[in-house]
Order: sequence, then C-alpha cells, then structure tokens
Amino acid sequence: MPNIKVFSGSSHRDLTQRICERLQLDVSKASLKKFSNRRLQLDVSKASLKKFSNRETNVEIGESVRGEDVYIIQTGCGEINDHLMELLIMINACKIASASRVAAVIPCFPYARQDKKDKSRAPITSKLVANMLSVAGADHIITMDLHASQIQGFFDIPVDNLYAEPAILKYIKESIADWRQSVIVSPDAGGAKRVTSIADRLNVDFALIHKERKRANEVENMTLVGDVTDKIAILVDDMADTCGTICLAADKLVEAGAKKVYAFCVHGIFSGPAITRLNNSVFEAIVVTNTIPQEENMKKCPKIQCIDISMILAEAIRRTHNGESVSYLFSNVPM
Repeated sequence: MPNIKVFSGSSHRDLTQRICERLQLDVSKASLKKFSNRRLQLDVSKASLKKFSNRETNVEIGESVRGEDVYIIQTGCGEINDHLMELLIMINACKIASASRVAAVIPCFPYARQDKKDKSRAPITSKLVANMLSVAGADHIITMDLHASQIQGFFDIPVDNLYAEPAILKYIKESIADWRQSVIVSPDAGGAKRVTSIADRLNVDFALIHKERKRANEVENMTLVGDVTDKIAILVDDMADTCGTICLAADKLVEAGAKKVYAFCVHGIFSGPAITRLNNSVFEAIVVTNTIPQEENMKKCPKIQCIDISMILAEAIRRTHNGESVSYLFSNVPM
C-alpha cells in the first residue's frame, strides 16, 4: 500500500502489529515501542516518544511523512490522560510535517461516557476531546462502538464508528453450542437497540434489565423484563469497567432460571475490583475484544476470553486509504 504510514502510540502496540501484518505493511513502518523503565523513554522504529523528567511528553517523527496518509493508532486505556496527550502531539507533529491526511484510529474512545449534561454543572468531556483532536489537526477519526452514537456529531470531521457486532455474532455461533436456545440480554435500557439487533440476526428472544443507580458505578435495584427460564442468557454491553452491573445482572438471571450466563463486552476496561468480581461471578465466560490490551487480565481471570478485531480496523484503514466504502464492515467480518 503506497503513500501510507502507520504509527502506534504507547497504549496498544500488539494491536498495531496485528493491523500492520493484516495490511501487509513492513512492521518497521509502524512505530512499535518498548518501554524502558530506567529512562522513561520509548525506543521506537522511525519515531521517538519520550518523557522529560517533569513528565512532559516529547515526540519526534523519524521519517518523512510529506504527502503521506498517516494513521496513528492509540486506544483509551491505562494512563488515559497521558495516552490522549501523546495522540494529540503525534497528530500535530505529522500535520505540521506536511502529511497529506492524518487519521486517528481510536478503538476505545476516551471520555465517551461523559457525553451529555445529565446534572447541573456536569461537563460534556467527550465534546472537549473531539475539539482537541480537531484542533490538533486530525482529518479523520476511526473508532469502535462509541458509548453514545451522538459523539459522532461532536466532530466537524468524518468519523467512522465501526461495530464489533459481526465478530460477536461469529463468536457466539462458533463457541456456544446451544446458542439457538439463548436469550440476548441488555444490562440497561441504553443497550436495548444493540441487543435487539443481535437477537434479530440470531433469530432468538431478547430481554432487558432495568437498573436504578445510587451514583456512578453503584446500582441500587434491578428488574428483569423478559423470560430466561431454562435458557442460555447472553449479556451484551459496550464496555465493562468495574463489572458491578454485569455481575449483579448475572446473579439476577440465574435467580430467574437461566441455565448458563455469558457476557459479551466490546471494551474490557476491568478497573478497580473488576477482576475479583469476575472470578467470583456465575459467568461461564466473559468475552471482550482487544480494543484494550487483555493479556494481563486473561492471566488473572481464566473466564475472560478475547476476540481479535484487528482485521476490522485494518480493513477500515485500507478502505479509507483507497477511497472505498466502509459500510460493508457494519455487518460482515473481513476474511
């Protein structure tokens, strides 16, 4: 693929390598980094990212990007603020180096849950992030399963919001033997559209759990709407953070007569007590994608399984670079 450069932030180098292999790009063209604990520096191929002693991020692009299509891959996880700042600086560095187009590939969009003014003096931080990316010089955003689809409207530049749904459907059919006897369950009202879409494509029933929150990450009461008696319950959500909601939902489904309970979440954040809760939960498996690195989480919790979505992102990059439609990816997994 001529006139294309792929750079990686420090958040998810494995995903960048998988994408480059899929695109049949020489991995040396991607800035894959290795952490150095002593110097707080990232040794990179063709780009240098380091932190000064006061923790400021410094970026040096080590090869010409003049007239090139540049794709910078950085996901929202771990040290989110550092990774976001790193992405902004890399975008700006490429833009002022005369790159033809700079696209930010952000599999898990940071601050996506702060998308509306739901109480007095609440910030709309995802709008702020959108403004920062635009001001930095991004010409295009590629992301996956935004927490709220209206975030696309916060940008004045093109945004491709890809979906992990086709990969999840494929995994359910291949890995759950009795999936035809399943019920797709949404852990909250906000995910009803996602759940009904999956249930329709599998031709199975769906159910909904209504929850009332005391405060963020703390659920007070849950009510199941639907019948899961003697069925396999498949919980589907866009992200799993502290996992309090999905673990309570799983208990509720078992109480209601479900034979087995699975969870499918696109973004496995797993912060705070999440791993402990999942190890003590009734789930048969918790399936997430690799929009966020999962190697350490899978070691700590054998119930966690991972779907590789690098082929979807790689195909989106290829189609964007060649000026092709990406709508094919909304309902199909590229081979």
